[in-house]
Amino acid sequence: MCGIIGYVGKNNALNVIIDGLERLEYRGYDSAGIAYLNSDGLLDIKKEKGKIKNLKETLDFDIKSSLGIGHTRWATHGEPNFVNSHPHKVGKITIVHNGIIENYMELKQELLKSGYSFKSNTDTEVACALLDKIYNETNSIEHTISIFRKKARGAYALGIIVDDDYNHLYAVKKDSPLIIALGDKENYIASDVPAILKYTNKYITIEDDEFAKISSDKVLVYDNNADLKKFEVKTFAGNSNDVMKNGYDHYMLKEIYEQPEVIKKTTLPIIEKDLDSLVNNMPDFSKYKKIDIVACGSAYHAGLVGKNLIEEYANVPVNVDIASEYRYKKLFIDKDTLVIVVSQSGETADTLAALNIAKTHGCDVMGIINVVESSIARKSDIVMYTKAGAEIAVATTKAYSCQIALLSLIALNIAYKNKEIDKSKALEVLKSIRCLPTNMQSVLNEFDEYKKIANKIYNNDKIFYIGRDIDYALSMEGSLKLKEISYINSQCYAAGELKHGTISLIDEGTPVIALVTNEKMAEKTISNIKEVKARGAYVILVTTDNINTDGDYYDEKIVVPCTNKFVQPILTVIPLQMLSYEIARLRGCDIDKPKNLAKSVTVE
Repeated sequence: MCGIIGYVGKNNALNVIIDGLERLEYRGYDSAGIAYLNSDGLLDIKKEKGKIKNLKETLDFDIKSSLGIGHTRWATHGEPNFVNSHPHKVGKITIVHNGIIENYMELKQELLKSGYSFKSNTDTEVACALLDKIYNETNSIEHTISIFRKKARGAYALGIIVDDDYNHLYAVKKDSPLIIALGDKENYIASDVPAILKYTNKYITIEDDEFAKISSDKVLVYDNNADLKKFEVKTFAGNSNDVMKNGYDHYMLKEIYEQPEVIKKTTLPIIEKDLDSLVNNMPDFSKYKKIDIVACGSAYHAGLVGKNLIEEYANVPVNVDIASEYRYKKLFIDKDTLVIVVSQSGETADTLAALNIAKTHGCDVMGIINVVESSIARKSDIVMYTKAGAEIAVATTKAYSCQIALLSLIALNIAYKNKEIDKSKALEVLKSIRCLPTNMQSVLNEFDEYKKIANKIYNNDKIFYIGRDIDYALSMEGSLKLKEISYINSQCYAAGELKHGTISLIDEGTPVIALVTNEKMAEKTISNIKEVKARGAYVILVTTDNINTDGDYYDEKIVVPCTNKFVQPILTVIPLQMLSYEIARLRGCDIDKPKNLAKSVTVE
């Protein structure tokens, strides 16, 4: 979950690397470091605990440097401190690393016997020492990397500098994201495209177990047999403005407000010519008797919404699993099962592992992904892309909404093709999808009202969310958003479960955010709300404008427009996102970079 950038070329490496690290800081901000060639032709290493601004203060940007590697860290091995920060240097080898070397303790014991000593508690320093040992034996960095790949187990992306060769930057990857970007007499490596968009939009993807030798004017890529291979130069469709705040106080707020536009980009190309397009622009799902949806975090919550819609309208059984559980449980899947893996980054380690396991069972795997050419996208049999654009805030908003949008279209596609809903009903859904951006904007326009509610509850140490049916899935996402960025102990419960124990947690004045958007279940959910209100809860009701809410069982009310159930969740979640944002802002939290979290979870 760390960010890597490397540079070799004509410009000032310090400027390029620090700028790239700032754009990658969403991947980790426990510490940051840089190794660069100084004006004396020697390699300097600077690193600092905390955010990149701490590192910047130690650097002299007047130094002209043609080579460097940088790193922003989310700690996995060893606490976040100076000694454990990257880059690490052992002998003639300096590296930055994203991922985990799973057999690092075994390797460390071997290296200790060979006379190596270690300053840090990291697996990265062990990897660096192993590279140095092999290099001293082979005197060839190409051979060194080839041997390293056979000895090191786990996931890794490495940027490597060798003291004997300051004209080249080396890179190797396995199950961890890394791209090579191409400029004019300068080339780069990076964990993600946004890091280099200021300089170029041309890039190369390298596959697992491949490595590269990079100079200012040449890139050589070696395959898993260490043979040179041809590569395709790709062009990223976005630009550097996509990763700027553009006047917003936080990326999260910007991304919340971008949702109407990205929903339009995600859905309209699929339904451009009504039902014909819905059928022709989507995969054929008719051969599958069962669907498994596998994801983590917010993507898992999107999967729960998808399950509800697919089962209710398409009449196909759907299982939803957290990826870290799915990869270890007994699976009842076969060639008649479609496994849908959902990931914003397309690099989520547990989801990627689940994908690989599904393939061993003979299943087709479909990826719902936001990042083109990501690992999951490349390994999936079928890919549907969310068109959310770059999402920088750690807490997802717009990518989550786009995931729900695609799952809703899948539900509609299957339901229509299987004749579970008729043509007129399907056309009504398409009309609702086309109206969705306008309705979303109307909800966004009520932010000042949500701020007033946030101001009344932000000092509470616990907040509860309740709902039934699809509202329960949305409540889970609302609760996660709040705890992610405000650090409030927020919990979500199925409304009907309250009386089975959890209602004991309600004290006088405890905020309870209750969702009631399903007219069929409104009466039952309102009964549950009255139960918590009777125990002194401060109730914030989130409902739709078609539901009768007469009564004294709530203290605040948020009303969103009623629309078709296929798209209602996307409208309903917006107030939950905005409440979380405003509560975190009032509490003075670092909204875009919440503690202990990183955007792209590339370790198990």
